[in-house]
Amino acid sequence: MYVVFEDNGQFKAEKILSEADTSLQVESASGKRSKIKRNSTIFTFDNYNPVSLLEEASQQAEEIDLQFLWECAPQEEFQVEALARDYFGHEPGILEKTTLLFRLHGAPAYFHRKGKGQYRPAPPEILQAALAALEKKRLQAEQQAVWIEQIKQGTVPEAFSQIIKTFLCKPDKNTQEWKAFSQALSETGETTEQLLLRLNVYPHPLALHREKFLGLNFPKGTQIREVPLPAIPELPVAEVEAYSIDDMFTTEIDDAISVHQESGDIYRIGIHIAVPALIVDRDSELDQIARNRMSTVYMPGDKIPMQSESIIKTFSLDAGKPTPALSLYVQANISTGEIISSESRLEQVSVQENIRTNLIDHLITREALEDESLQMPYPFLFRPLWKFGQHLKQAREVIRGKAENNSRVEYTFVLDGPADDPDSIINLAPRRRDAPLDLIVAEYMIMANSIWAGYLNQNGLPGIFRSQQAGRTRMSTHPLPHETIGVPHYAWCTSPLRRYVDLVNQRQIIAAVQHGISARLVAPFKPKDADLYAIIGAFESQYTLWGDFQHSLERFWCLRWFEQQQLKTVEATVIRDKLVRFNNAPFVTEINGLPELERGTQVEIDLLGCNLLDLTLDCQYVKKIDPPETAPDATEVTQS
Repeated sequence: MYVVFEDNGQFKAEKILSEADTSLQVESASGKRSKIKRNSTIFTFDNYNPVSLLEEASQQAEEIDLQFLWECAPQEEFQVEALARDYFGHEPGILEKTTLLFRLHGAPAYFHRKGKGQYRPAPPEILQAALAALEKKRLQAEQQAVWIEQIKQGTVPEAFSQIIKTFLCKPDKNTQEWKAFSQALSETGETTEQLLLRLNVYPHPLALHREKFLGLNFPKGTQIREVPLPAIPELPVAEVEAYSIDDMFTTEIDDAISVHQESGDIYRIGIHIAVPALIVDRDSELDQIARNRMSTVYMPGDKIPMQSESIIKTFSLDAGKPTPALSLYVQANISTGEIISSESRLEQVSVQENIRTNLIDHLITREALEDESLQMPYPFLFRPLWKFGQHLKQAREVIRGKAENNSRVEYTFVLDGPADDPDSIINLAPRRRDAPLDLIVAEYMIMANSIWAGYLNQNGLPGIFRSQQAGRTRMSTHPLPHETIGVPHYAWCTSPLRRYVDLVNQRQIIAAVQHGISARLVAPFKPKDADLYAIIGAFESQYTLWGDFQHSLERFWCLRWFEQQQLKTVEATVIRDKLVRFNNAPFVTEINGLPELERGTQVEIDLLGCNLLDLTLDCQYVKKIDPPETAPDATEVTQS
């Protein structure tokens, strides 16, 4: 004895081994035994091979005319066996019953299942709607098949012209166009990016990299709506000669430095910081613009500013115009390194000159800074700054427990041509991190960030502080030591035009400058303000995202530089395992086949080709070589 039954939506025919009141034990053709409920059985039969039954019934079911069957069926619910008698005109055999069962079950538009082996014909209006839907689906499938073939052949279907660019970032996956595109991806084995490039939706990988980032992060464009600026309060005029020190590509000038000799070795050194927080109040429209971006986005040859053009123009410390500034004055003995006093002020500062490091780097040497008989530009500025800066550096190194290693080379990406044109000529301008001008600027920004962090703490004001302990860098609302820098407390405060955290901290500092000990009552952020934690979380996430994008485009332009220079062989320094850093470019990559070598080992690498979409370089190890005298430090993986 055999049984036809339903199991998880499938019909099966198996041999009955034993029966109970509510169940049967059955055995499949493969010998697998199972227990089924009696109420899942539909037919029982003898003298017919169960495997053949299912195969033949499935084939013959397709020959039954559904429209005729629907017209023959009673309008009320019916059992399959009853309809089989009427349809075939005699007592049906097991093959005929099973054939009719398969046809009824496979046509839900015509027949609605009402129970085990029980169906009801669809009402005429519902049937017509269902048939129309099926026809629509059939036509869509035909259209999709045409589209898929066109896409596979490298042609963008006409219907895709207005929407295909949305496939890169935010496709509407319910559209027929996306479903066709997705199927083409499956059939070709390509990624979305690869297929869009092959279809010439984007002219080159650089356009795709930029468009993907902008589409995900700036879907409405990068332009900032101009908002009327509040009036700037009247400020006292600072009687100082201040100078900014930046490379020639810096346009948002956040900081300047002044030096005044009071007597002998006692100097007053001023750190003057652009002060947009003077009018960019918490939760204002201007604040929301900056908070949404969190930071200026940098990329070779281009940037997306955090603040509006009017804010930058008003507060950037450009030479030749009085500009509001938050100034930190430090009175110090530059020979002993003693800091005698410090004071913060809000004032107007006129920058004498925007010094460009690229133009004078070769003249500002350690020898010239330390030997007053040698000629150098701006000796009145750089010599006292260098002398006192060395004491600041030594004091930090005592806390660090070791000297800083600033020997690594960083690179500036200089494009001759548009930043969105991959054929623009790229120049990688090397610059050592221990260049005297870099060390001077870094030392005084560290001093300002550390002193202002302590200033907030002394006045009981929360801020966004940076710390590093046990190798872990974190941001918090209370100060902690920064072991790597070597200071007891630290906060980003010196780049308020370019970084939102600095803008937040600047508001708090302004409150302390204006209100002193009562600042806690009027500061924008009070102690334990939960919004500070929200800012920290959002900033860390977005700042990392911006940095990753900058790194990806720098990697792209490194690959283009290799191509433009037609480099076939380079020297590199082993970092660890298969990872190496090139000696002539800010490029880190893995080398398959690299033998086990000690960190710092110099190797020769052959360049075989690159993929500008995946940002990968195909290269192979050639040999070990003697390290050059100026080999870059391989102990750090971080790139500029």
